[in-house]
Amino acid sequence: MERREFLKKSLALGLGAGVLFLPKGFRNGVSRAMAEESLPDLIALKGASPETMFDRGIAALGGIGRFVKPGQTVVVKPNVSWDVPVDSAANTSPELVARVIKHCLDAGAKRVLVLDHSIEYWESSWSASGIGAAVKASGGVYAPSESEGYYQKIDVTGSVLKATQVHESLLESDVLISIPVLKHHGGAGVSIAMKNLMGCVWNRGEYHSKGLQSCIADFLHVRKPDLSVVDAQRVITRHGPRGGSLDDVVAMNTLILSPDIVAADAASARLLGRDPSEIGHIRIAAEAGFGQIDLTKLKIERMVL
Repeated sequence: MERREFLKKSLALGLGAGVLFLPKGFRNGVSRAMAEESLPDLIALKGASPETMFDRGIAALGGIGRFVKPGQTVVVKPNVSWDVPVDSAANTSPELVARVIKHCLDAGAKRVLVLDHSIEYWESSWSASGIGAAVKASGGVYAPSESEGYYQKIDVTGSVLKATQVHESLLESDVLISIPVLKHHGGAGVSIAMKNLMGCVWNRGEYHSKGLQSCIADFLHVRKPDLSVVDAQRVITRHGPRGGSLDDVVAMNTLILSPDIVAADAASARLLGRDPSEIGHIRIAAEAGFGQIDLTKLKIERMVL
């Protein structure tokens, strides 16, 4: 995408040239170097490859060893829902998935399972997205998700979601890392780290019948990710979540990392020009105490590479 076209689309979204999501009056106050005794709540990076941005971002958060200990089993949850090419931006960047797996294994993880219950046929979705090959090449393990036998029914203490069938790998893992691709979503408004966790359940339809926004937030009663890494390299800004045309895709060249899933989603929603308090599941999760929706209350490290 030409720089002029990117700037035009960014301005139309209210992003501004080179400006991420930070509120006015807060941008100038963001520390450019974290204090030794206090790690940032959220890292926002812009301008490099997903691999480079993850390397820099995870280092600024204290290193992958903060989240993954030797001998642990890690579940990495990208978005692999759609049988579409990589440039469609409907699935997570395969390079980013591979880099996260490598960091986890370097930290001594016993196994890194990569999980998503694809919406379209799983085999072609994992192939077309490039994620299947990336997982294999980086030493990760595909977690089969296409059969109901891989899911266990559990009780949920949510406001609307009282029970659901959850993938066994998630229930048995030590660490969960959500790696969504940021995009518009026709039903939920946005699809980010919380929405990404729908790929851990067997019956997506129950979310829609019971109340999509509430169910997305309620799943955090089952499991909250230890780390959320939002791929905003190329972003579907309309007609999501599958996308309709490459004209809907904007190159934002951004990565957001946070151990706070509400903060990660709130910051990412800003990239799409959305007020996070107006996105039902983000607001509900914040009200339930799962994280911070008010970005002005966070220590944020912003890097332009």
